[in-house]
Amino acid sequence: MEIYIVSMTRLTKAAFVAACLLAMVGQPAVAQKKTKVNPETGSKQPAPAAKGLEQAEAIPEVEDDFYKLISLPIPEGVILEVGGMATLPDGSIAACTRRGEVWIISNPNISGNAQPTYKRFAYGLHEPLGLAYKDGDIYVTQRSELTRLRDNDGDGEADAYDKVYSWPLSGNYHEYSYGPLFKPNGNMLVTLNLGWSNSLGHGVSLVPWRGWMLEITPDGQMTPYASGLRSPSSFAMNEAGDVFYSENQGDWVGSGRITHLEKGDFAGNAESLRWSDLPGAAIDLKPEDIPNTGEPLYDVAKRVDALKPPAVWLPHGILGISTSGMLNDDTGGKFGPFANQFFVGDQGQSKVMRVALEKVKGQYQGVVFPFREGFSSGILRLIWGSDGSMFSGMTSRGWSSTGKELFGLQRLVWTGKTPFEMKTVRAMSDGFEIEYTLPVDRKLAADPSAYKVTGFNYKYQAAYGSPVINSEKCAVRAVVVSEDGLKARLVVDGLREGYIHEITAEGVRTADGKPLLHQVGYYTLNQFPDGEKLAVAAPAHNHTAMASAAKATPAATKTATASKAAASKPAAAKQAKRVTEKPASWTKEADITINLGTKPGLKFDPAQIRVKAGSKVKVVFHNNDDMLHNFVIVMPGTAIEVGEMAMKLGLEGQEKNYIPQTDKLLYHTKLLQPSETEAIYFVAPDKPGEYTYVCTVPGHFYVMQGTLKVVE
Repeated sequence: MEIYIVSMTRLTKAAFVAACLLAMVGQPAVAQKKTKVNPETGSKQPAPAAKGLEQAEAIPEVEDDFYKLISLPIPEGVILEVGGMATLPDGSIAACTRRGEVWIISNPNISGNAQPTYKRFAYGLHEPLGLAYKDGDIYVTQRSELTRLRDNDGDGEADAYDKVYSWPLSGNYHEYSYGPLFKPNGNMLVTLNLGWSNSLGHGVSLVPWRGWMLEITPDGQMTPYASGLRSPSSFAMNEAGDVFYSENQGDWVGSGRITHLEKGDFAGNAESLRWSDLPGAAIDLKPEDIPNTGEPLYDVAKRVDALKPPAVWLPHGILGISTSGMLNDDTGGKFGPFANQFFVGDQGQSKVMRVALEKVKGQYQGVVFPFREGFSSGILRLIWGSDGSMFSGMTSRGWSSTGKELFGLQRLVWTGKTPFEMKTVRAMSDGFEIEYTLPVDRKLAADPSAYKVTGFNYKYQAAYGSPVINSEKCAVRAVVVSEDGLKARLVVDGLREGYIHEITAEGVRTADGKPLLHQVGYYTLNQFPDGEKLAVAAPAHNHTAMASAAKATPAATKTATASKAAASKPAAAKQAKRVTEKPASWTKEADITINLGTKPGLKFDPAQIRVKAGSKVKVVFHNNDDMLHNFVIVMPGTAIEVGEMAMKLGLEGQEKNYIPQTDKLLYHTKLLQPSETEAIYFVAPDKPGEYTYVCTVPGHFYVMQGTLKVVE
């Protein structure tokens, strides 16, 4: 098989030399404008210097100062839509692609003057979305089987494609298969995605074991391991050998999440339970046993024994929209100060998060932080290189991402400089303990006003996704900072088991005045640990305010009500941008009725609409996709700006249909479930031009756009 030498058409000689130098000395090849990360969204934005702080904060540090992204050149003609990756003993990388090939990439670290080389090892596979190496063989998971690839004659190409185990397919496009993950006992785990029904608007298990994790022996014996999975694209083990899998928002899944799976666990999606009566299933639940009440999953799990609450929730639209590759840091410090923590990719938002877990009363829980954004395509797989750098295999075909490339392979390298971060958060009997990577200014860190804590949850329901529910602020009553300045213990009122808690530490600084690189974390509290509570004075009550409220006169109450009504007028005006019934002033039907749908890959169908200026328009938007979408018309050239405003709504985003308050937004629908339809009425702008319609769901707005052409 021909060895492909890297084409320099994709990487100029100067750029390649700079990349090599960067790899050797860890210095930036290109100067970048300094920005800081938005604490709510994790996105980078310019940051003004704060008064009274050291000069170091005048030019804030950014992610790139600590972790450098290096793109590996890919030869012309190689479509590297990565489905799986593994590091081989000689330091090369094996990568399977969604087009059915397996490539061996030599010298991926770009060391010395040598360029990476690509050699095709196997081909003709059926969309493999997982790959592993074991004892000289490469194992791939195709749609319908786990396959062992073996090079018998040592020529660098597989000449044996041996089936280890196969499972049935219905032919549904959504029946992806992932893995394998080798367990310490030598067995392999694979996971099978649910199919999707546009007519039903939810996932379907059309053939046995769709929505399950399976354990398979090297000689092809299968045992069902866990059920209730929806789109289980990634799974990994921690240092203790426990298995965790990542899940994507959808039916029965309010937001992205990571769950510890043990044999016999049910992770929450009822569709897989169609097969619970098959031999070996080891679970007694039926689909009808799962209550569709919209309560938090944690509360339902108290009544459904097998239901496993997530160890960590990833807030949708804030820390990704499609959770993907998982990787435990076992590099021995080669990747920074985060040993034994998980790094978790996101396909839709092209970024990586960081997860720190702890076990409390036998149950895993923990915190997730923003880590690194700006990858060139949608992250699907993460692996460690032989030098402890992180490789990201990416694809965006059909699964559009904020990274604009259709595919890619990038390497993330630690510069050796320690970022100022919340290293981890631990639950305490009366609050949280934050551990930092660098010593803090103890006076600033001991001020309760430097922190904010908000608890919230999601609905556990058959409908797609969930808005944030039961959001309440928690009072930080006291903070005790350790003598070494590396820990701060927060006494917090109002914490709730089963809830996600947003913890921000915007007011904390290092001893030399630097702010946190990322100022927010999200802790999933499944259990309060035992332990001594700090002796803190009881909170004072504002008796004066209570007395004033008790003495309020009817007139005062009437005035307050009137003021509240007046304050609601702007909201009413905003609602006029969404009119779902034909206006009474329209004596006839609309001048034009437009039927609009969606296509795979985050696309509107049609991609262009033509209307006359000032005409009466009815748009019927049908969301025939398998995810949430809205339809929003904005002023010319403002789609990204409005989308980023929607993303900054943070926890309130889905509840507000991802509709920000701005004059640049003209008309909109609500946020539609899969297979849901809504019609809106509006008068086309008087000024001719090319307006944009966009889906403002975080991550979608970068690519899901169309043109409303207004003509005279």
